[in-house]
Amino acid sequence: MKIQASGKALGARIDGIDLSRPISDGDVKQILRALGEHGVLCFPEQQLETAALACFGRMFGELEINVANQFHEPGFPEVMVLSNMTKDGKPMGLGDAGHGWHTDMSYSRDIALANVLYAIKVPARNGRPLGDTQFRNMHLAYEDLPPDIKRRLTGRAATHDFAKFWDMMRSRPGSQRAALTPEQRAKRPPVSQPIFRTHPITGRTVLYCNPGYAVHIDGMAEAESAELLAFLFAHQEQEKFFYAHKWAEGQVLMWDNIGTVHNAVPDYRPDEPRYLRRLQVMATKDYAAMAA
Repeated sequence: MKIQASGKALGARIDGIDLSRPISDGDVKQILRALGEHGVLCFPEQQLETAALACFGRMFGELEINVANQFHEPGFPEVMVLSNMTKDGKPMGLGDAGHGWHTDMSYSRDIALANVLYAIKVPARNGRPLGDTQFRNMHLAYEDLPPDIKRRLTGRAATHDFAKFWDMMRSRPGSQRAALTPEQRAKRPPVSQPIFRTHPITGRTVLYCNPGYAVHIDGMAEAESAELLAFLFAHQEQEKFFYAHKWAEGQVLMWDNIGTVHNAVPDYRPDEPRYLRRLQVMATKDYAAMAA
């Protein structure tokens, strides 16, 4: 296995490993260490059946079944399809997934370790790939916070609400998302998350507060909460924390869902096909021990 860092705020390319075959405990250890160090890992030129992709994800934790429970590969409810393609006039996948800065599963009491995406079709125009996935480094964002902000927020939690991001997506022009049913909302009630948390791989503190789901700082007056959340969201936008991944077909991208926030760029048209398979790996293992 060869790991080559991007030289930017996040990102590394990993060559010399075939994810279609079971990987060893040693491989898992190296990948976890790289995930902690680089945040976003690209495995190029993979050829994976759906079962093999799911097998790879399970090496790192239990796989989530999305609360919307739609657009998954037949027989694999844990493998979600992200696509703008249609078949017989019906969408083949979720077309607007991730369009806005967020951290997956921060709205859940049980948080996610990582996201895994496998690119089968990548939209392109004039030879240039479209649909970048953008990231921000929340290890660095925490370290760069002003001391007075750290003091004010140490030990604090914020409420995260699944409905915030879903409803924001529904409000966008052309959205085909249905309103969440009462049953779906009941499955994802608002939860509190620490604003600063210890990363399970690196042992360092990260800023765990994203504009997609965080709605209020617990126990704080509304005006002060809104002011501080606005500051944290603007703070994350600095270029020195930013990294963008440009896709190619056959790539598997794995990213840290605790130490990053991400955004999918919808700069492609309906006639520029996109088809990715997605896994959400929940944080269900002792990653410090696995990476040691």
